[in-house]
Amino acid sequence: MRKISGIALMALACFSLSFTGDNKVKVDIATIIRIKNEGLNHSKVMETLFELTDVNGPRLTGSTGMRNAERWAKAKLQGWGLENANIEQWGSFGKGWEVNKCYVAMTAPYYQQLIAVPRAWTPGTPGIAKANVVVVRIDSVEDMAKYAGKLRDHIVLLAPAKLETSPNFKPDASRVHDTMLQKMEVEEMPKPVAADKPVPPAKPRVNLRRAIDSFLVSEGALAVISGGRGTMGTVFTSNGASRAWDAKPVLPEVEMNLEHMARIVRLVKAGHDVQIEMDTKTTFLIADSIENNVVAEIPGTDLKDEYVMLGGHMDCWHAATGATDNGAGVAVCMEAVRILQTIGIKPRRTIRILLWSGEEQGLLGSRGYVKNHFGNRLTMDIKPEQGRVSAYYNLDNGGGKIRGIYLQNNEALRPLFTAWLKPFADMGASTVTIKNTGSTDHISFDEIGIPGFQFIQDGLDYGTRTHHTNMDSYDRISEEDLKQASIIMAAFVYNTAMMDEKLVRKPLPTHP
Repeated sequence: MRKISGIALMALACFSLSFTGDNKVKVDIATIIRIKNEGLNHSKVMETLFELTDVNGPRLTGSTGMRNAERWAKAKLQGWGLENANIEQWGSFGKGWEVNKCYVAMTAPYYQQLIAVPRAWTPGTPGIAKANVVVVRIDSVEDMAKYAGKLRDHIVLLAPAKLETSPNFKPDASRVHDTMLQKMEVEEMPKPVAADKPVPPAKPRVNLRRAIDSFLVSEGALAVISGGRGTMGTVFTSNGASRAWDAKPVLPEVEMNLEHMARIVRLVKAGHDVQIEMDTKTTFLIADSIENNVVAEIPGTDLKDEYVMLGGHMDCWHAATGATDNGAGVAVCMEAVRILQTIGIKPRRTIRILLWSGEEQGLLGSRGYVKNHFGNRLTMDIKPEQGRVSAYYNLDNGGGKIRGIYLQNNEALRPLFTAWLKPFADMGASTVTIKNTGSTDHISFDEIGIPGFQFIQDGLDYGTRTHHTNMDSYDRISEEDLKQASIIMAAFVYNTAMMDEKLVRKPLPTHP
């Protein structure tokens, strides 16, 4: 992305101090130019991302890495001049957990280092576990009986339904195509679905994986290999056990990439003895169960008791450093407030940045914050502070640039957001869609009646290579994309902070 020259900036500034967009929405172009200049020519976003990811490391909620990142973020925001920086408790979480060592190799019929990652909240091995592999396929509780008495002192490989590979002719990374953006632009408000008759309650289901875990422990197996989703060295990872204080014991377990799992299965099926050597060490952190969010502010002026909020989640899975999920979103939000602080804006409303923990376990940090400050989503018991928030803007769909914004079914804001995006059409962002998007922290605000928004982003290789994988590192980030996203985030926050009125709200959700 090329720099904006001083001459170009002066020309733009002289051209107009304000832009009147759709339905006479005024946009302060002079300030937008200053935001662009700072964000393009003096960006700190990659430096921030490096410190968050490479320096702090993995940030599973409750881990040492997450605690370190919280202290770092607070100090960084304070250093930029933000006020009221705080590491704020949101509630109880359970046991923390982290990886200290992981070595997995095939030692027979020959030696081969294997790509594998411990599953979260599973124990480590008691030293080096070295044993033959038994391939197990359990699709129902009834399937367990055929393995009874055959697993003691073995390493169990839980074979997934599909382990075959084939050439992939689709690119790992892609941007949102213009035709898709055009389709999103003209989407209509979804019609409410009439409930003709009540839906019968779902029948209770046995949690098969929990039953398998108990079975493997009782059978005296040594360890477990699972996974098989990732290809070409990528391992998709997740939690393998409960973080609860009274969680039932499980075996040491690693998730493995598809090619290495498939080789082991082929060898075993062909009658070869496969021996695995595994040495993993994990630590459960049990000093306390309280988790935190990081908060800081740029104080407002005449409307300082009202708020515009922005944020993303700092926590990530443990197999990598969480650059696209969601270091990128955190770095963008931090860069946005750095830009606004650096150019010396005096916002009417207070701008509050919020960096969450516990998102990966169910939006826990943001929901805890919302419950503590704004109200209970389950009872809709609303607190007075809920009415003082104009909007919350979130970024958490990878490291791709912003292409537009989801209205989250709030059609009344289309003219406003369309006008706010016009200065960024040349940067690839112009789409406003009525559609919703879920599964991240803006939902915590939306479900309590506060306007909460997520931006449309280019996916790049988020879904194919980085999301919840061992490849989610700094190297998967595009600097130009993060600069663009930081500028647009700063502009939306600034515009919201300067309005005469708060953003129009949807009707308050009814009691669930």
